[in-house]
Amino acid sequence: MKIKAPVEKNQTYTVDITDLTYQGMGVAKIEHFPIFIADSIPGEQIQVKITKVQKNFAFGRVEKVLVESPDRVAGNDATYTQTGIAPLQHIAYPAQLKFKQTQIKNLLQKSHLEQIEVAETVGMENPTGYRNKAQVPVRKVKGQLATGFFKRGSHDLVPIEDFYIQDPVIDQVILQVRDILREYQIEPYDEINQRGVVRNIMVRRGRRSGEIMVVLITRTSSVPHLDEIAAAIHQIDGVVSVIQNINPKQTNVIMGKEDRLLAGESVIHDELLGQKFIISAHSFYQVNPVQTEKLYQLAIEKAGLTGKETVLDVYSGIGTISLAMAQAAKKVYGVEIVKEAVQDAKVNAVQNQAKNVKFVVGKAEDQMAKWQAEGMQPDVVVVDPPRKGLDESVIDATVAMAPKRVVYVSCNPATLVRDIDRFQAQGYKVDQPITPVDQFPQTPHVESVTVLERTDK
Repeated sequence: MKIKAPVEKNQTYTVDITDLTYQGMGVAKIEHFPIFIADSIPGEQIQVKITKVQKNFAFGRVEKVLVESPDRVAGNDATYTQTGIAPLQHIAYPAQLKFKQTQIKNLLQKSHLEQIEVAETVGMENPTGYRNKAQVPVRKVKGQLATGFFKRGSHDLVPIEDFYIQDPVIDQVILQVRDILREYQIEPYDEINQRGVVRNIMVRRGRRSGEIMVVLITRTSSVPHLDEIAAAIHQIDGVVSVIQNINPKQTNVIMGKEDRLLAGESVIHDELLGQKFIISAHSFYQVNPVQTEKLYQLAIEKAGLTGKETVLDVYSGIGTISLAMAQAAKKVYGVEIVKEAVQDAKVNAVQNQAKNVKFVVGKAEDQMAKWQAEGMQPDVVVVDPPRKGLDESVIDATVAMAPKRVVYVSCNPATLVRDIDRFQAQGYKVDQPITPVDQFPQTPHVESVTVLERTDK
């Protein structure tokens, strides 16, 4: 017998918001049936219009706030919620920090790890305009080339000029590049018909250097007036690098594999914790440099480095964590599967005169097994995996090396908790509070630093 949902599409209901999802959406229930509502806060009573009904839940839109939370911030821009750029913008910043701490606590509880403490989230003084990198789609809107962001759950472009969480200088550069492309009548990408030229604009800016890189991501290698366009972009204040990236594939992956330098340098420069870094178009470099310094400093402190330790940095990228750790360790080894990142890391080591660091290209678990066979015994292993967390093979390889401590820098609390469970099953335990760090204010995402100690040392 088919159970009918207690709500109908396009109907309005009065509901109480009781919780937030990990995506930052408010949760209400009618007859135990959950409704997920953006732009709502626990403790509020709202009128909600149902926009979508599924078998076990529904989505709705706030029509009117009847009882307002004291944590609600006035004057929101609906565009930021609509596109998912800043889905928590309606929540006061201290409450955002609390939400991120609670997110980790709840996940620990579900995994019966509630004995592990979670410290307060390390926040920002100014939680807007922090992103040092933008990747914005280019599409045709009302007959002309436009830049902005996709509406959540679609590929419909919403034109945006002020992205709120991005460095305002980057926002201005995007508009200037947009106007140059309009001037030369460049066709924006049409993904339905696989036509058009420019798919995306990527802009990176060094926080301390002020150097700017502009990458035009194009469907075709040939672009009308490309030399003139590159020269005009190179004239924009602060731009030192103009690159074309070619992505001919029908895919949601933003960048292709082929790059061409159009003007200026192939890299930009920046500094973190007193260390100099080169950043190329494909480099992974944390997007919030202010919080990154706090995050890495925390990782160094929690690693308990005294200058005598051998540290192994898994997923070492362009060497940001490795070089930060190298200032407080005896020797640091970094392993990374992306060849270009390792090349950048080696350059970064040279320009920082870091002679106690070695970077290797390889699959983490294979390289770790090799080092172990050679007799390496790291005191500390640092892992900073992507959102999917650690493969079991990497956990096994780490445990086999028997470091005293594992410092886990996580960007996804769900996979962090899963991996803590796996480490604990193999003789490691969390003996100090997990510290969340707000790398992405106004969004539900949270980074954290966890230390696991070997129990039989």
